[in-house]
Amino acid sequence: MSNPFDDENGRYLVLTNAEGQHSLWPLAVEVPRGWDLVHGEDSRQGCLDFINANWADIRPRSLSTP
Repeated sequence: MSNPFDDENGRYLVLTNAEGQHSLWPLAVEVPRGWDLVHGEDSRQGCLDFINANWADIRPRSLSTP
């Protein structure tokens, strides 16, 4: 079985957690507790573009300078 996280032709979501971290998430995989949808169904590249445009500081919020 292939890894759904690596499917170049798959459909994805972008999730974020309480620390502001983003995750590319396969549409067919259940969203885990503690993560919220911030960008709906899109291509893998579309989701990566969203992440690149919206997650400039990859440090968790708890480690970011106020």
